[in-house]
Amino acid sequence: MTTPFAPAAFPYARPRRLRAQPWVRRLVAETTLTPADLIWPLIVHDGDEPRQPVASMPGVFRLSPAEAAKAAVEARDLGIPMVALFANVNDGLKDTVGTPATDPDGLVPDCIKAIKDAVPEIGVMTDVALDCFTDHGHDGVLQDGKILNDDTVERLSEMAFIHAHAGADAVAPSDMMDGRIQAIREALEANGFHDTLIISYAAKYASAFYGPYRDAVGSSKSLSGDKKTYQMDFANADEALREVAMDISEGADALIVKPGLPYLDILKLVSETFKIPTFSYQVSGEYAMMKAAIANGWLDEDRAILESLHAFKRAGASGVLSYFAPQAARLLGA
Repeated sequence: MTTPFAPAAFPYARPRRLRAQPWVRRLVAETTLTPADLIWPLIVHDGDEPRQPVASMPGVFRLSPAEAAKAAVEARDLGIPMVALFANVNDGLKDTVGTPATDPDGLVPDCIKAIKDAVPEIGVMTDVALDCFTDHGHDGVLQDGKILNDDTVERLSEMAFIHAHAGADAVAPSDMMDGRIQAIREALEANGFHDTLIISYAAKYASAFYGPYRDAVGSSKSLSGDKKTYQMDFANADEALREVAMDISEGADALIVKPGLPYLDILKLVSETFKIPTFSYQVSGEYAMMKAAIANGWLDEDRAILESLHAFKRAGASGVLSYFAPQAARLLGA
């Protein structure tokens, strides 16, 4: 038997002791992920079918208002606190200024009302941008090949008001026009919607990872050119801080960094600098890549989903918008 003072054969410090058993790994985990950290993006449509599969996003469907309400009930039952709505409208309704975006009896207001009638306790966030409603696929009013900032902001303010009037709990401007947060806040306040959250896509990058989403909402076939004149350059990080500071000063309640995994450095920078609720979006391209690798047997599905979502929390996210949300919630609740 060795004495207490005998030299150790190995170093005293053994970090592996804190990894030896599942219970100790849970006990000392530096970040946690629960269903309450998830937001479920729903693609809604005005077609005749209750559910339409999205070819580029296996497992994702375009949902009718009634099906969106069923999904919101499922979200509630899984412990997911919020759903986010994104629209696919009939091409025949689209025009250069996105007129369907401000139809008080349109697709998104119908979905909001259906969800709130079915499950009033679920949070409903709406996308405030024109790309789903324009015949050119851009997020704003297009004139002579140029996106008009101020004309677009006026349309977005009306759109946000209509969503709030229909019962949305949060409006999420994703357009990246200058000054839109202040304009939306003023429109909401002037009409008595003092409690409606503005969750701003404050740092949204012009990214190659949005392709499957544009297929899902029907804007990919009409989009001409790119969105680099208004969405951020992926080479820039400090610019994100300026964008975020401006949106906070204009009245944003929370922020979104988009895309997700390729921009974890931006997420960490923003969350540590501003100490305001900051979400990240695991976008369609990230989802599609993972699903393709899973389908080929190259990734373990359950492990890959949870590992990727934990990365957002580790980088400082308050929560994550993810198409994996219901699957992740089931895994977390198992």
